Amino acid sequence: MVTRNSSSLDPFFAPRGVVVVGVSHDPTKLGYAMAQNMQRSGFPGAIHFVNPKGGALLGQPVYPDVTAVPDPVDLAMLLLPAAGVPGVLEQCGARGIRAAIIASGGFREAGPEGAALEAECLRIAGGYGMRLIGPNCIGLIDTHLPLNTTFLLPPGPLPGDIGLLSHSGAICAALIDWARAEGLGFSQLVSLGNQADVTEVDVLAPVAQNDYTKVVALYMEGVSNGRRFVQQAIAVARHKPIVALKVGRSAAGQRAAASHTGALAGQESAFDAAFRRAGVLRATTVEEMFNWARALAWCPLPAGAQVAVLTNAGGPGVMAADTLAARGIPLATLGAETTELLREILPAAASLANPVDLLATATPRQYADCLRLLLADAAVHAVLVIIPPPPMDTAAGVARALIPLIQVSDKPVVIALMGGALIQEAIAYFRAARVPVYRFPEDAAAALAVLAERAAFFKRPPESGLLRADVDKAQARALLAGQAPGFLPQEVVNGLLAAYGLRTPPVALAADADTAVAHAAEMGYPVALKIASPDLPHKSDVGGVLLNVADAEEVRAGFATLLARARAAAPQAQLLGAHVQPMIAPGQEVIVGVVQDAQFGPVVMFGAGGVEVEGLQDVAFALAPVTASDLKHLLGKTWAGKRLGGFRQMAAVDATAVREAIIRLGQLAVDFPELAEIEINPLRALPQGAYALDARARLCESGAV
Repeated sequence: MVTRNSSSLDPFFAPRGVVVVGVSHDPTKLGYAMAQNMQRSGFPGAIHFVNPKGGALLGQPVYPDVTAVPDPVDLAMLLLPAAGVPGVLEQCGARGIRAAIIASGGFREAGPEGAALEAECLRIAGGYGMRLIGPNCIGLIDTHLPLNTTFLLPPGPLPGDIGLLSHSGAICAALIDWARAEGLGFSQLVSLGNQADVTEVDVLAPVAQNDYTKVVALYMEGVSNGRRFVQQAIAVARHKPIVALKVGRSAAGQRAAASHTGALAGQESAFDAAFRRAGVLRATTVEEMFNWARALAWCPLPAGAQVAVLTNAGGPGVMAADTLAARGIPLATLGAETTELLREILPAAASLANPVDLLATATPRQYADCLRLLLADAAVHAVLVIIPPPPMDTAAGVARALIPLIQVSDKPVVIALMGGALIQEAIAYFRAARVPVYRFPEDAAAALAVLAERAAFFKRPPESGLLRADVDKAQARALLAGQAPGFLPQEVVNGLLAAYGLRTPPVALAADADTAVAHAAEMGYPVALKIASPDLPHKSDVGGVLLNVADAEEVRAGFATLLARARAAAPQAQLLGAHVQPMIAPGQEVIVGVVQDAQFGPVVMFGAGGVEVEGLQDVAFALAPVTASDLKHLLGKTWAGKRLGGFRQMAAVDATAVREAIIRLGQLAVDFPELAEIEINPLRALPQGAYALDARARLCESGAV
């Protein structure tokens, strides 16, 4: 395996001189476009061209190779056949160039031969301490330096304040064109391609540190190193907001897992948990990502979550209110003074409650006067203004009246400007004033919800994972020593739980009916009987659990029934007999599980327990070790968590014991990454305490995940 080097990325973002290798004299070739873009970009440093044919291009000399290029040069852009790239990298390294962008395709994405070429490029770069972006990328753009290393057709992106990192070059090209039409500009844009060396984790901080970047947008098809990503994103998100679009959701959860946790905790659950831990805002569409980025870049953050809606039509106001409610954002209750002042301004038929409906006859002056009152109300933290084309005035007139108020406000204001041809002038006014404008109320309301989420993130103090000192790690290690990969014996699982302070009922293995009767008599009736087999992790699926077994006769009959059911359902399964346990008092049953994610490490699941957990999917996820915020999320997002406090005829149970079970099981998985998955289902919460009634754990095939 070739390791990535850790040399500085400064030459990518602040080069003194750039050499373009593979320029072409043919205007129809990408090499010509790359040379032209560099020259037209306005780059203040030196620009050099290389092609073995020499000559001149665009009024500049073309050098035969990199070694002939004069100083200064510290960034190379390579656009030539893949087979020729390693040789040119050798020249760059010998020349002292420490950064290269490989725009060429034909590497790992093309098959084994291309993968070997890519590995060779990485080996050469590592030997010289050189960093690589790509291959198979379009490079980077800095609109403020300025610098354009791409071969994309002009015009390029507008200068702006969104830093874009993308795993897809084609997406970059499309977004540049789309963003221009939307009036959105970029500070920097980095296309990462195959990420042979430089990854999204590497460039996240440099792009965020750019003075012009107000928000970082990520188009992700995966993550190169999940643990590093979370660490970097946590540090960045405290200073600049991060909005991510992670695609490939449909491939989630396709792991071969035998536990409920493993089946439900797919890749996307891990990404959700990682983004939440790091403060990354996860969008579901490209448009949503940039809708949010626009608001985050241009608006102040609200002091709270309460929103006022100002409209000249009732229907759009209801649409906005519905979206806000769905996202947990309350409508502000306007103060009595605000209501009275609105009454003096508006017609008698106007609605003075929130949403405030000015009616179709609203004038620009009325819009402005009402917005001024809403912004002055202490109960209002943000305002959503909806403007369908006014029948008596113009949308542009409303825009001109509102913009001066919005620009001096310390509260965010977003605009839903509905229509087509009649609103184009107003759109131009708002964009020029850096006021977020959306085509429909739902999008504007969603943007305000994201601003509230970002504000709440800052109110969340930095926190570390919750760990417990009263665990017996040595005992757990001794129990795992010598265990074979696969599902662990029940006695070992119960021992692991006990070592980490998790209570289980007494359990005894009976290889025959007589032994089962003896165990039951010692424990006291009634008891539970459970089939014992390493091949049947889901006992209930084969009818392998019998509850409230009342006496010795029922134990004997039940033992025979369990074995018969298991043999019928799984003839090849290894049957060890049955486990005998005393019955535990009724309570609320939940599931707590942990699965090791290859990128992000242990991911904790909590939710409604029992045999229907996968059908109900009343579950939530968090990274381990869990934090106080994670516990709040796990219990607050699930009905199982909300029920812990009691509901109707159901008594409250010990929520503290449930929280402790989550913390301790997560810590067990952190301490022993060789545990591929471990699950308690059900964990029965009682008025005091909680018991792991059934638990299973699986050891990785070889070492940690």
